[in-house]
Amino acid sequence: MKFENTEVWGFKHSLRGMRNPMNSWDKSDSSYCITSIDESTSHCGTCPVSEGCTGSQGDIETRYIIGKNDMRLAQKLIKAGTDHRKFMRQIFVSVDITAPLYWWKEFDTYKVGTVANSTGTMHKLATTPITLDCFEIDDYEPNTFVYYEHTVVSDVVNTEIIRLLETLRKHYLETKNKKYWKELIRWLPESWLQTRTITMSYENIFAIVHQRKNHKLNEWNGQDNPALPNFISWAKSLPYADQLIFMDIMEE
Repeated sequence: MKFENTEVWGFKHSLRGMRNPMNSWDKSDSSYCITSIDESTSHCGTCPVSEGCTGSQGDIETRYIIGKNDMRLAQKLIKAGTDHRKFMRQIFVSVDITAPLYWWKEFDTYKVGTVANSTGTMHKLATTPITLDCFEIDDYEPNTFVYYEHTVVSDVVNTEIIRLLETLRKHYLETKNKKYWKELIRWLPESWLQTRTITMSYENIFAIVHQRKNHKLNEWNGQDNPALPNFISWAKSLPYADQLIFMDIMEE
């Protein structure tokens, strides 16, 4: 599983809109960090707030500094519920996620407010060799043995599946007969890796984190191996994630 090309934007306009209901824009104390991108990442003393400065890390959007007044109001609205934290829907994230099909099936639950463009399994599946690297093996344990009809089944299954798929792929390329392509699609395991470019909001991520934090799939939370890439670890890397997305969890 991989998370690449993460971009975050929208803090400025979302926090401005957050203050619209009470016309309290004069109380806003957030602004962009003015530290040079080449300077130290340590607190430079020139930011409009005394803490939370990301210094020279990241692009201009990740260097937007949420002031104490705005953070206090933002957290109050988050605690008040979905109807009150509408500003979270206006902080946007784009990321390329490479994950197995069995994980994407669960992610597809989150249709509202998310947009995805995927790599073409139907169009590009036959264009490159099928190897073990095409599948999710982050937490794969090759010594997990099972018995089937008095025979020990382990890596033999994986080897045979990959050999079958690669044979079908080659037959399709050689003959252009669609029946081989259809069988390739039919028997493709759910561990097949697919990359999608996802756009979603902090509100979407907030909901996913709270609903999947105790899920048994490592791809969601890494509960069996926190060192492996997983959605919640990636979400924690986002700007102000602890204060906005994980606020309730941090307080627990």
